[in-house]
Amino acid sequence: MKTYLALILIALSTLQVFSQTAISGTVYDKNGTLPGANVYLEGTYDGVSADSSGKFSFKTSKTGKVTLKAEYISHKPYIQEFELNGKPIKLEISLEDEFVKLNAVTITAGTFEAGDKKRANILTPLDMITTAGAVGDVYGALQSLPGTTTNGESGKLFVKGGDSEESQTYIDGSLVYAPYSSAAPNMSVRGRFNPFMFKGTIFSTGGYSAEYGQALSSVLILNTNDMPAEEQLDLSIMSVGLGVAGTKLWKTGAVTATLSYNNLGPYMWVVPQNYGWVSYPSNSEGAFSLRQKTGKTGMLKLYSSFTNSRYTINQEDLNREGQFYDYALSNDNYFLNASWKSGLGKKWNIATSASFTNNKDDIAYDTISVDKLLCGAHVKNVFTNFYNEMVTLHIGAEFFTKTYSQKYSASTKLIANTFTNNTSSAFAEAEIYVSSKLVARVGARAEYSGYLRKANLVPRISAAYKVSKNGQLSLAYGWFYQDPTDDYLLYTNTLDYDRADHYTLSYQTSKNERTFRAEVYYKDYRKLAKLNSNAFYLPESYSNSGYGYAKGIDVFWRDKKTIKNGDYWISYSFIDTKRDYKNYPALVVPGFASKHNFAAVYKHWFGGLRSYLSANFKYSSPRVYNNPNSEVFNGEHTKPYRSVDVSWSFLFKQNIILYGAVTNVFGFKQGYGNSYASVPDEQGVYRSSPITVGADRFFIVACFITLSKKGEANQIDKID
Repeated sequence: MKTYLALILIALSTLQVFSQTAISGTVYDKNGTLPGANVYLEGTYDGVSADSSGKFSFKTSKTGKVTLKAEYISHKPYIQEFELNGKPIKLEISLEDEFVKLNAVTITAGTFEAGDKKRANILTPLDMITTAGAVGDVYGALQSLPGTTTNGESGKLFVKGGDSEESQTYIDGSLVYAPYSSAAPNMSVRGRFNPFMFKGTIFSTGGYSAEYGQALSSVLILNTNDMPAEEQLDLSIMSVGLGVAGTKLWKTGAVTATLSYNNLGPYMWVVPQNYGWVSYPSNSEGAFSLRQKTGKTGMLKLYSSFTNSRYTINQEDLNREGQFYDYALSNDNYFLNASWKSGLGKKWNIATSASFTNNKDDIAYDTISVDKLLCGAHVKNVFTNFYNEMVTLHIGAEFFTKTYSQKYSASTKLIANTFTNNTSSAFAEAEIYVSSKLVARVGARAEYSGYLRKANLVPRISAAYKVSKNGQLSLAYGWFYQDPTDDYLLYTNTLDYDRADHYTLSYQTSKNERTFRAEVYYKDYRKLAKLNSNAFYLPESYSNSGYGYAKGIDVFWRDKKTIKNGDYWISYSFIDTKRDYKNYPALVVPGFASKHNFAAVYKHWFGGLRSYLSANFKYSSPRVYNNPNSEVFNGEHTKPYRSVDVSWSFLFKQNIILYGAVTNVFGFKQGYGNSYASVPDEQGVYRSSPITVGADRFFIVACFITLSKKGEANQIDKID
């Protein structure tokens, strides 16, 4: 009996073997075979991985209808049903690329991003505030990037052959009307905002989104921090002032308040100065920020700040030989910014933002006083529709209003002028991923100015293509409009918008923490505002007959891999630009542009010393300036700009950091040309004096103390 049962089992087993179906074939995609692809029957253990040549082969005892699957990373799965009847099956399986936005190409033409939104970042938020020489100024840090030109007597952003007025700053989506501090003529300014309040920075040097208007050259997009990690009290003790900041948390929100006072008097009394200070620069500042979660996806942010600054400096009166006068400046600036972001269902997001600026300058010199007041507000609403994983739509509308007034008082006359400009705008843009290798962004923007009674409609187009695993090409094209300068609009509303057309092509590759980027661009300026006579107070003295161009190449290299604990980047820009605008008599090189600009930044962490070193070398070739005693307009040249800056951070205790920095360590003599009298003397000569820096070097030492419940928090993110 046992022998009989054994024979039956052997027979059944043999029958089962002979009834198995053989399945074989090859798995490939458009680039070739796919070694290691998984091929199997759904719901069974029958299957195999493809060999090194993409071939597979296995057998199954299943019969009837089955589902076969083939899978490979970053590819869409292959699914097909079969009727198994014992006959061999041979397949040629072709897999298609699967779109994964995390690995997809991103548009980088004209854009440097510091944040966590994109995968193609070449800077981090920390980089924007730790570069030696920036001295805690966002705009100073940006001047180590390609496309920028350092104007030491200004301190503002000059981008790709554009004037500083052609760059705009946005915080959480809304416009900042007065982003810089106020200063006397030919004296450097700083940004008004503490760089430590921002989690991310997008610096677009051309070809930017249709969401942003009223900027001919660039936009700086600053995104503030979200919810803080814990409650803490921060104390700052510096050689130029004191500061305190406190943060209070609750379950769904947080509030932070800061107060600071800076006075350069003690510092300037010790360090020799090139200026004749009567009253040293000082400023008081208070700020308040609120973070509040709204629902599951919403976040409300509110930021408010007030700054008061003042100083008096003694200057030579070039119109009267041997005479001097005191130039006194007082500035009051109030800024309010609010934003709210939230999801609207599965497919929609909303982002609402608003800002208000009130900036007042009181200037007095000799027997003259000038009062300037800028009041501006901006409201914007943007809806984002995630149509599918490959198409995203942005639509929005915004309203700008600005009132600018200027009152000029002399001993015998009073001149007051003011204007209000209301501008309405709307934009729409689609970001379309054709594949993981090709993305395009197509949009349009429309604006109408009530003061100028002019409208515009402009296209914006950009795209990127992944040419290799680590490299990509990006391009951008668009029209960009901007109102003429406020000083012109005080006297006329007959002007049209200034215009610039951008053409940008860039290549970027990143691998093993090394990034290389090269970019070429061309900007065609047209309809630039001009002052055609000395009668600036007459509307007919102005026209839009100005024009010009800017072209160049930017190169950037960053390496965080080669040197252990070291990190460096190198940037170079070549700019060829000319323009005929303002009161220029012809098409010439503008005074703010340097043909060659170079920067090298190095940072190193010394673990044994618990210290962080940062060094920065910058060079800009000589710029031109105009000498009214010469027959050639803009025919003179400044000295080249050179500076080596160093900073050092020392972690004294977990919650105490000591910090020191020096700008222009080697004391290179900086010269920015000459300033001239407005009228000639008896010999017909315009008297002059050199434009120099306040001091050859700037020193700062500081101590940052953080008090928290755990005692582990510190302000290392502010300086290291």
